[in-house]
Amino acid sequence: MDIRIKNRRIANAYYNLGLERAGHRDLTGAVAALKKSLRFDKFQTDARNLLGLIYLEIGEAGAAMIQWVISLNLQEQDNLAEEYLHAVHASRSYLEAADQAAKKYNQALQYAKNDNEDLAVLLLMRMLDEFPNYVKAQELLAVLYIHHEDYIKAGSCLYQVLKVDHYNPTAQRYMAVAKRNTGRAEVEKRKLKNAFSHRQMQDDDIIIPPSYKENTGWQSVLNILTGLVLGAMVIFFLVMPAKTESLNAMHNQEQVANLEIINQKSIEIDQLNKDIETAKAAREQAETQLASLVSDNGGVLSQYQNLVKILEAYRTEDARTAALLYVSTDMNVLNDGVLDNTVAWIHADMAENGWQTLLAMGDEAMNGSGGPAQAIDYYNKSLQIRPGNTEVIYKLGLAYAALEDTDTANQYFGDIIMNYPDSEYADDAKEQRGY
Repeated sequence: MDIRIKNRRIANAYYNLGLERAGHRDLTGAVAALKKSLRFDKFQTDARNLLGLIYLEIGEAGAAMIQWVISLNLQEQDNLAEEYLHAVHASRSYLEAADQAAKKYNQALQYAKNDNEDLAVLLLMRMLDEFPNYVKAQELLAVLYIHHEDYIKAGSCLYQVLKVDHYNPTAQRYMAVAKRNTGRAEVEKRKLKNAFSHRQMQDDDIIIPPSYKENTGWQSVLNILTGLVLGAMVIFFLVMPAKTESLNAMHNQEQVANLEIINQKSIEIDQLNKDIETAKAAREQAETQLASLVSDNGGVLSQYQNLVKILEAYRTEDARTAALLYVSTDMNVLNDGVLDNTVAWIHADMAENGWQTLLAMGDEAMNGSGGPAQAIDYYNKSLQIRPGNTEVIYKLGLAYAALEDTDTANQYFGDIIMNYPDSEYADDAKEQRGY
């Protein structure tokens, strides 16, 4: 059998398994099956599109969009990924919220790693108010709560995870810890035991004492009256005096206890006032850091969006747009285990061709309407991809010279003379410096 046909069949089998697991809301299991499907056949469009939908469901919008972009590049016609991408792009508010959620999660993760867990909890709580389906964030918040032994709140977070992903193994493991420390596990075990051991009492189970006799109506009335008289006598002669003495003693004890409580409460109020002032200072610091974080525009999702645009530029053979987007994208945050090969391919292409594209754009600007200022921008971007390129450094010097910025121009010429004395531009640089 042809190996390609065999791989396609295996990929289809894993896709069907992933589809079945997704139908039972076993999203973690579905993701594992779909990744295996794509490992055997990267052109399994249905598996890739479903993987994107699952990523979106668990709050990872950036990863979802990447799967759909790859899917669309592999199959341009009759592909549902195009509809999914249009739907997500049409909802700008959702994209912005997803971008902020991703940034807050990553910042909270850094806070947690740096032993700043209070800020991490505050950040995650605010983010999850808007994105309760963000599974990774709920799990991180649950871990922080467990670390602080707040098992009830941890259980609440894990319950939200299991609503989205019923069989999430991480959430189930942490939930077992939370139940064990809140007594919930023992309660559930007892309920299960009772459910299998309980039986309804039968008539034969009722035991009647042998001395039992039915009373007539008059006998019952006399018994009740006799009991009432005897009860009244006991209360009047025995119970009331003892009760009065007991109440007086309790009243005295209560007064002493109340005085002690008042003194203790005064001490506690003073301590609480100090704690409130400390908490206010911590809250103001956290809100300042949070405001700074929220106003940051360089989020992870933004980098994914740039990657989508880079891939689209490659698809339309727009090398200039791809190069300009590449130098403004932090590609390091995109190595998530799924896109490593794609990112590595882009790095390699830019190292070989991207810097030349930007150099050519700089030359055009230098000789056209863009002028030296525009050329300088393109030359600098070319150096970002390939530092130490003497041709680009020399042309930067010429561009600054054209702007009559002699000092800066001489710095670039001097860089070539001092650091690259054997390059083909060393003599030209000396001539420009007047050596």
